[in-house]
Amino acid sequence: MPALYIHIPFCKSRCIYCGFYSTTREELRSRYVDALCREMELRRGYVSGDINTVYLGGGTPSQLSADELQRLFSYIYKVYSVDPGAEVTIECNPDDITPSYASLLQSLPVNRVSMGAQTFSDERLRFLHRRHNAQEVSRAVEILRKAGIGNISVDLMFGFPDETLSMWQSDIDSAVALGVEHISAYSLMYEEGTPLYKMLESGRVKETEEEQSLAMYNELIDRLSAAGYEHYEISNFAKPGYRSRHNSSYWRHVPYIGLGAAAHSYDLTSRQWNVADVKAYIDSICSGTVNAEREELDMNTRYNDTVMTSLRTAEGISLDELESMFGSDCLNYCLAQSRRYIADGLLENSPHTLRLTRRGLFVSDMIMSDLMIVD
Repeated sequence: MPALYIHIPFCKSRCIYCGFYSTTREELRSRYVDALCREMELRRGYVSGDINTVYLGGGTPSQLSADELQRLFSYIYKVYSVDPGAEVTIECNPDDITPSYASLLQSLPVNRVSMGAQTFSDERLRFLHRRHNAQEVSRAVEILRKAGIGNISVDLMFGFPDETLSMWQSDIDSAVALGVEHISAYSLMYEEGTPLYKMLESGRVKETEEEQSLAMYNELIDRLSAAGYEHYEISNFAKPGYRSRHNSSYWRHVPYIGLGAAAHSYDLTSRQWNVADVKAYIDSICSGTVNAEREELDMNTRYNDTVMTSLRTAEGISLDELESMFGSDCLNYCLAQSRRYIADGLLENSPHTLRLTRRGLFVSDMIMSDLMIVD
């Protein structure tokens, strides 16, 4: 069943590391929600079947008002057939979670909340230009629990300039102590065009050494596994039964429709991405068109996408599915390219799957690249 993603690009302020499209032009919020509802109508037929997951990402979706959220969800359920058991996620900033806001979420179809904790150090939060402080994360979790939200995810970051292993261990332990169902963890990235990247270029900060980063990743896997979390994707950990169904759809090639400025869509044979500009997006939707680019995917591209996304998961590549989708030549190519990594203990091959070993996780980009077909 297909997935629905809605991009809410509004933020009160920009974090120094963020490479996602966002804006602080909050005066456009109401018109933007109107445009989202109109885009649903314009693209009603992009996917077929019941929607299995709904995800409001950003930006900061928790910046939407009660009226805006209610209007949005009303339209989602008006335009689409949403499965009664659908996973419905909203990303929230911890300091936006108040008892009244949690009560609002409880009145909506929302059954999963994802929060960007990033770190439990107020010093590192200030460095990132995050709006919340460490104490507000635990307070937000407590408020959400009281409102009946039983599926909470938090994001963590590691590899801050001058961060020690013990600092990172403390962050992991703080996240585990919250008792949340899902934890995502990412190495701090220096994306071109961000303020953080400019700080790196000017020499004001230094990237974490690779050896230190690998030690931190090892620590993450060990501590979360010991705490009962399944390591089901390179950067994602969940208690049994709480894997992100929405993100899993990306890794398993389920079609999805993305609504809003800069949102991406995928219908198995092509990709489409909307213009990354709120004003241009609103103007195009108001004129009855969707300002978007489209890419038709040839077989090699679809094979490469399958290799890249499937290897990220604990299940790895289904060799039966690979042969069914792309034929025996692609299967044989994949197996031939993987032989040296199997011999080196970086990949393991069962009769029906090919997946990364623990050691292989650390060099996953290299392995994925070598298994891809170069035109």
